[in-house]
Amino acid sequence: MRAKVLTVSDGVAAGERDDRSGRALVERLAQAGFEVVGHAVVPDGAEAVAAALRELTDGFAGLVVTTGGTGFGPRDLTPEGTRAVLEREAPGLAEAIRRVGDGGGRGFGMLSRGVAGTRGAALVCNLPGSTGGAIEGLEAILSVVPHALELLAGGRPH
Repeated sequence: MRAKVLTVSDGVAAGERDDRSGRALVERLAQAGFEVVGHAVVPDGAEAVAAALRELTDGFAGLVVTTGGTGFGPRDLTPEGTRAVLEREAPGLAEAIRRVGDGGGRGFGMLSRGVAGTRGAALVCNLPGSTGGAIEGLEAILSVVPHALELLAGGRPH
């Protein structure tokens, strides 16, 4: 299984903030047995996200996770950029990510606007920008990702 990580953050893109959530996702995906073949950073905004996701998914079979830009801030437009490139949405994955993103018991997961879906043989999932939220969200979907990727590749595992 192969994976790519896209960090969406004006601060990280400008070199003003550390990409903790992106690095944590790369590490966790590797621990889960994924070969992480890409890690990119783009500034916030729908167009930047859409362009990066097109590049990351063109001809790619695997998991692409984004971190950042899923909230209510004026520049939080990751879901809009993601929807612009998705061919089919996977709302169950997005809902699973929201359910676990409780912000330490405060219920902040319900504020996430992240989406998930497919483009070709790639599965794209938006995760929160906080390191804890990103890892919690990834953990919520990891058990079903291999099956989803097999189906996307044309397999008939059931």
